[in-house]
Amino acid sequence: MKYYKHESAFVDEPCNIGEHTKIWHFSHIMKNCRIGNDCIIGQNSNIASDVVIGNGVKIQNNVSVYTGTVIEDYVFLGPSCVLTNVTNPRSEINRHLLYEKTVIRRGATVGANATIVCGLTIGRYAFVAAGSVVTKDVPDYALVLGNPAKHRGWMSRHGVKLPTPDKDGVMVCPESGLKYRIEGESVRCVDVDEDADLPDELRIGERTYGSFKKR
Repeated sequence: MKYYKHESAFVDEPCNIGEHTKIWHFSHIMKNCRIGNDCIIGQNSNIASDVVIGNGVKIQNNVSVYTGTVIEDYVFLGPSCVLTNVTNPRSEINRHLLYEKTVIRRGATVGANATIVCGLTIGRYAFVAAGSVVTKDVPDYALVLGNPAKHRGWMSRHGVKLPTPDKDGVMVCPESGLKYRIEGESVRCVDVDEDADLPDELRIGERTYGSFKKR
C-alpha cells in the first residue's frame, strides 16, 4: 500500500488514501473517504463516509470526523476535539439527508477537547483554543477561546499571538518575522501567499509558546 495502516485499524473500501499517510491503532476509515498525502490519523479515531481531508493533516487521538466535514491542507485537530453534523439531533428522528457542512480551512488548529458546532467555517490559520465551544464562523488567523468561543486576537501561521499593529497597521510574528495586516474583519500575510507552503527554513519551530509571553 502507498499508505501505512496499523494492523488494528479498519479501512473500508472504496476510499482514496494518499501516499505516506499513517492510520494508527483502532482507527476506522469508512468508505468513500478522500484523505490526502502525508496525513496522520491518530489512535481511536473515526473518519466517516464521504469526508474530505487534504494533505498534511494531523488528527490526534480520539477524534471523530463526521459526514459533511471538509478539512483542507495542514489542519491540526487536537486530541478528543469534537465535530458534529446535525444541530438538533434526536435518536428517534432520521436526518441522514440533512447533514450540515463544516469546513475547516487550510492551516487551522482546533485545540484539545474543543467543540465545533456543525455548519460553520473555521478560517485559514485560525486557532481554536483548547476546551472552547465554537458556535459561529471563525475568521482567518483569528484566535478564539471560551464557551462560547470569542475572538481574543490574531495568530500567525506559526501559532504565535500577533502583537498590536504598528502605525502602518502591520503586525510582525515574533517567531518567524513574517508580516501580517488586518484587512476588514480578517488578517492577511504580507510576505507569503495564504495558499503557498512556507519556505523550508520557516517550517521548524525553535521556541516554546511561553517564551513569547511578556515577563
